[in-house]
Amino acid sequence: MAESSVPFRAGQEGYASFRIPAVVTTAAGTLLAMCEGRVGSHDDFGNIDIVLKRSTDGGRTWGPLEVAAKHGDNLAGNPAPVVLDTGRLLLVHVRNAALATEDAIRRGKVSAADGRRVWVQHSDDDGVTWSTPRDITAQTKQASWRWYATTPGHAIQLAGGRVVVPANHSLPPAGRDNGTEGKYNGGHCLLSDDRGKTWRIGYLDDNTDGYINVNETTAAELPDGRVYFNTRNDATAPGTRADAYSTDGGQTLVKPFRPQAGLVAPVCEGSVLQLRDPDVLLFSGPAVPGYRALMTIRASTDAGVTWRPVHTVDGLPAAYSDLVRLDASTVGLLYETGDFSAYETITFRRVPVADLT
Repeated sequence: MAESSVPFRAGQEGYASFRIPAVVTTAAGTLLAMCEGRVGSHDDFGNIDIVLKRSTDGGRTWGPLEVAAKHGDNLAGNPAPVVLDTGRLLLVHVRNAALATEDAIRRGKVSAADGRRVWVQHSDDDGVTWSTPRDITAQTKQASWRWYATTPGHAIQLAGGRVVVPANHSLPPAGRDNGTEGKYNGGHCLLSDDRGKTWRIGYLDDNTDGYINVNETTAAELPDGRVYFNTRNDATAPGTRADAYSTDGGQTLVKPFRPQAGLVAPVCEGSVLQLRDPDVLLFSGPAVPGYRALMTIRASTDAGVTWRPVHTVDGLPAAYSDLVRLDASTVGLLYETGDFSAYETITFRRVPVADLT
């Protein structure tokens, strides 16, 4: 039977709102739930910290709130954590000036210094203490890009050791007037072959024909070694999801992102997780077209080609989510939900693997 707990509730512990969940299980078995702690409002800009809570009982109970990343009164957001084979915890995230709104960044009205920048830090004690954040923007962002976001959700390390962080950016289309400038998104990923010391950009998917508009992206390594990418699509293709595959660890895509109409969803972030025993690829996200509600886990036994619902949480509002393997018999789901709004809480749910296969 599924069990639920609430690590984050809006308006508590010094934050007006909690958004953008990400969750990992450390090498020691500690569960770390991360998100954006938005100090003054529900807005996507302003004074925002990356906060975390830890659980030593598989998400049934949670310790006190801790701050993992903070840039003064500016924004630290879009946490993309990954636990490495060495046990080290990497945290990639973005930073921008407090008053730099998404619209201003997309329109090029914000300086490079105040706009979106990419940072990485690490912890060797399960997130209790962290290294000083290091700016890796020069390695991971092209000069023409404006808006920039990592994941949301967890990043991944491939079997060969490479770290893959899905990301997206906005483009300034030539010849557009200020009313539409910067509305196109592009997709890419960040790659590190030395466990986070150095970084480079992997694949690029800058489709600007209005059919696929790659946005928030999540990834999983399939049992055959391919990397599966699933993205929110903000354009006109059938449905609101698109996916792609890489056979070279995220360096390139076999084909550009294509519609995945088998995942019925509103325009919203989603999460994927590959189970190895059993061999099942999972996707979590809302399941009502046009509305962020009905959080549902769906499963694929053919590497993401087709999907079927296997676990619906409830009929309440719901938005962003992240999936994690807890143990041999349990999967965890960290997701935004509430009675009347999807942004009242970030809730954690323990789901038996038997319910998902």
